[in-house]
Amino acid sequence: MQKVVFKDLGIIDYQKAWDYQQTLLKEVIDRKLSNRHLATTDPLFADPRSYLLFCEHPPVYTLGKSGSLDHLLLQEQDLTEKGIQFYKINRGGDITFHGPGQIVGYPIFDLDLFFTDVHKYVRFLEEVIIRTLKDYGLEGLRIKGFTGVWLSDNDGGPNRKICAIGVHLSRWVTMHGFAFNINTDLDYFSYIIPCGIEDQDKSVTSLSKELGKFVAINEVAEKLKYHFSNLFGFYYL
Repeated sequence: MQKVVFKDLGIIDYQKAWDYQQTLLKEVIDRKLSNRHLATTDPLFADPRSYLLFCEHPPVYTLGKSGSLDHLLLQEQDLTEKGIQFYKINRGGDITFHGPGQIVGYPIFDLDLFFTDVHKYVRFLEEVIIRTLKDYGLEGLRIKGFTGVWLSDNDGGPNRKICAIGVHLSRWVTMHGFAFNINTDLDYFSYIIPCGIEDQDKSVTSLSKELGKFVAINEVAEKLKYHFSNLFGFYYL
């Protein structure tokens, strides 16, 4: 069974978290490259391990490498006035929001230790969120052609996105991850076209909005941690 180091970074500036991800990414890649000629039974073989980071960010918009700047509906002065940061980053996907009341998860996983299939990896991230939603009596779903996790009224109402997902891989090591809306102020999404999706039948939601009450972040985090380890088959160091 694989080993994963879990770290709760608390509320952390986006750039600082990005730099930390890149430091861990390099560490994991350097370790696997230096050990690739060794058998796992060799006493010189360093224990392979991955990382799972949870955090919250101050308000920030991030634009993926395939995204369009037109989907940011504010000017630079507006961002400054509202205290919102903006970054162009190297994950897949379009524009999204990170902010207080959200669990942002950054798995730094060496997929050579799990499975080398990026599509399966994204489906697994979705499944972790879907299983967590089920713990709260909500049915999360996937929509073909739209990465992430959604909710539906099944009565003709709009599909509501509750978790955005965007990843980047280098030598089969992952970074970036998911943004799960828990007690998120959804007004921030009105200043962007979330994930570049302009369909009128799609909107954004949060766990607290769906349940009609405040939800403890640490409670959700524990459920996420459990479903991660159970689905991917690892234990925490």
